[in-house]
Amino acid sequence: MESPAQPSAKDLAQASSPDNQDWLPIREVARQTGVNAVTLRAWERRYGLIRPRRTAKGHRLYSQEQVQEILTILTWLNRGVAVSQVKHLLGSALNTSPPAENDWQPLRQNLRLAIGQLAERKLDDAFNQAMALYPPRTLCEHLLMPLLAELEQHWQGQFGSQMEQVFFYSWLRSKLGARIYHNNRQLQGPPLLLVNQSDLALEPHLWLTAWLASSADCPVEVFDWPLPGAELALAVERLQARGLLLYSSKALNPAQLPRLLSGIAGKKFIVGPAVCIHPAQWSVHTHDIAELYLAEGPVDAYQALLQQALF
Repeated sequence: MESPAQPSAKDLAQASSPDNQDWLPIREVARQTGVNAVTLRAWERRYGLIRPRRTAKGHRLYSQEQVQEILTILTWLNRGVAVSQVKHLLGSALNTSPPAENDWQPLRQNLRLAIGQLAERKLDDAFNQAMALYPPRTLCEHLLMPLLAELEQHWQGQFGSQMEQVFFYSWLRSKLGARIYHNNRQLQGPPLLLVNQSDLALEPHLWLTAWLASSADCPVEVFDWPLPGAELALAVERLQARGLLLYSSKALNPAQLPRLLSGIAGKKFIVGPAVCIHPAQWSVHTHDIAELYLAEGPVDAYQALLQQALF
């Protein structure tokens, strides 16, 4: 998360006076849209998207119309359109069919090749380039989650699959963990506590969920190991957590959840494939648990957290 130099009040006044329009600095635009300053600059420089006004000192200032245009760009990106193809779509209705070709499949192939070679620098460089162009939710939905699905299928019964899996999951946790740590150092307030309830260490979808929450300026604390119910409540109490999110890719027994979550006030989220297993039991055994929300994956969890005002 960047902290770029900001225009002074005098700069803002001079920029807005000619047309009586309020102009926003890049930090405020990033806050309102979720698109960070690095990405906004890359869109402008590489694709001619969103050309802001400049102050005498060179600071970028954006109009409200440009903020709306950024949100429209995000809508296209979240439909799978590559950022290189967005410009000619901006005048089109949002119900227009997106182009059949996009950058995602070649990018996933490059990442898979790097993973197969255990080439950390190549993997890191390719992902860094993608992060400069796309916001975290788009990368999660159209790059990382499909990549994980492809890898899980590829790894079935393949010699060397465990080696590749450990390499990639370790890299992903380190990469996203570093981003989360950096964000946490700049944020105030109680964290969202995420706990891995899976048997799988380095659970990648847990880290994707944590990354999405962190990208929305929410401090997060990740426990990548299960906790018993009594210690879950203790962790929430000591952290004064704004909410508790449990991620599980294995089946959970919904009948045990009231006991597991007893004594935990505030909003609670169960995320992962566990909520799709025996769905009828969930409605029977969890309807009395106050402020409990279910989500199948990282993007659904992000939406649920957003709707419940956890950010």
